[in-house]
Amino acid sequence: MTRAPLLVVVALATIPLAPRPAPAENGRPLKVSAESVLLLDPDGKVLYEKNPDEPHAPASLAKMMTLYLALEDIEQGRAQWDDLVTISRRAGATPKYRMGLRADEQVPLRVLLDGVGIASANDAATAVAEHLAHGDEEAFVERMNAKAQELGLAQTHFANPHGLPDPLQRSTAKDLAELISRLLRDYPFSRAILGGQMFVFRGRVYARRIPLFNDPGGVEALKTGFTQEAGYNLAVAAWRGGQQFLMVVLGARSRRLSFLDARKILHYGFVEAGIETEPEPAPGPARKPARIRSIRAGR
Repeated sequence: MTRAPLLVVVALATIPLAPRPAPAENGRPLKVSAESVLLLDPDGKVLYEKNPDEPHAPASLAKMMTLYLALEDIEQGRAQWDDLVTISRRAGATPKYRMGLRADEQVPLRVLLDGVGIASANDAATAVAEHLAHGDEEAFVERMNAKAQELGLAQTHFANPHGLPDPLQRSTAKDLAELISRLLRDYPFSRAILGGQMFVFRGRVYARRIPLFNDPGGVEALKTGFTQEAGYNLAVAAWRGGQQFLMVVLGARSRRLSFLDARKILHYGFVEAGIETEPEPAPGPARKPARIRSIRAGR
């Protein structure tokens, strides 16, 4: 009986596997300033990640769950787009950012959902939650957490429908990527809300000027979030070549840096998927030829 095959197996087992190459852009390591990042390709494969399972305050990315439950209720006939929502004093007093809703006025649910998705208005999110839960915001938050568990968002806990700071409100880049994925897949109309760039309420135009809608191109659904605690957050869906890419950026130090990180990461993903090509690095300044001095004998 020969022992050679066993020796071969043992020898192969001791050979170290080659490490996966670090993501790079233009030959340099891909670096982002945000605390947590996740980029998924159309098959759900991770193209880039940085602390994707690290708990983080979601800020207004929590509103994606508020939208999910609202669209669920509309689809199942428990609510209608044109429902007139009576604004409570509590909703009208929700801290900024706000649409300026006034207690006892009536606003169509459709307008409030634009306020949640486009203006990221906290008073609109409270009004939607109260309307869908018959005046009981806490009951709506219980629904948010039950739905989170149903969707497999194991590290997510909601404390309110708008994302204002609460020590119990936490999520991760991984969970939030799954949330925006399910929102867009289960309720395709959410793409129109998260892709909207303006709406009008009470004569005022609410517009969001976000460069990612134009550069690097393909971004058609986006939710921003910010609190002092959370920093600047983004959840993004981009379509290129008929393929959907999902990205979450959490804890960027400024709005500008969140967009720069997102642009860099998306471009990297498009290159990895073969949709874009990596531009050639700009040539550096031409080097002058070295001066050659003649050396005379004896000197």
